[in-house]
Amino acid sequence: MNEMGASKTKFKGRVGSIDDLESLYGPPVPAALTKEISHISDHYKEFVEAAPFVVVATVGIEGLDCSPRGDPSGFVRVYDKKTVLIPDRRGNNRLDSLKNIVRDPRISLLFLIPGVGETMRINGTAEIVTDQGLRESFKMNDKVPASVIVVTVEKMYFQCPKALIRSKLWDPKTQIPRSDLPTIGEMQRGILGNEFDAETYDKAYPERIENTIY
Repeated sequence: MNEMGASKTKFKGRVGSIDDLESLYGPPVPAALTKEISHISDHYKEFVEAAPFVVVATVGIEGLDCSPRGDPSGFVRVYDKKTVLIPDRRGNNRLDSLKNIVRDPRISLLFLIPGVGETMRINGTAEIVTDQGLRESFKMNDKVPASVIVVTVEKMYFQCPKALIRSKLWDPKTQIPRSDLPTIGEMQRGILGNEFDAETYDKAYPERIENTIY
């Protein structure tokens, strides 16, 4: 068992200590350390406000969660140099991320901007608020979010573009037609069995998304 109690891997060459890990990779690149700050700088603010998409990672007693959030650029609002605000739009009501925040305030955010290789990261703590005026300020299509996630920044830094360059994430030539993959209905049928009507589910899906987007 390692320091966090995780199971040992079935593969050879398991790295079991921080010393082993640092020996394997060597010291960090100096710029990777100097870019980390404990507040939102003016330049970092521009990245956050340009991002239409953020991945929200949380942790709780039931485990980890990683959830995508998206809206027009600027939907994650920089309130001050230590605080960002994220409206919680209508979803499936699993509430995995929100339950985690209530139980454990630790949070991590990863911002992506279409066409831009660098990503922006925030690590900090979060709370869920229902202030009516604040919620109203995030209204979209006359719909008010049920709550707002208030994130206090502890660490913030940008990530170099290597991963996005290797993945060619923004290259139109690498896009995969949706029809090449199983539909939502087909995946549900694979879980629930052949009695699930995948065709009817898929046919109604676009309208359902349109009616529940906000």
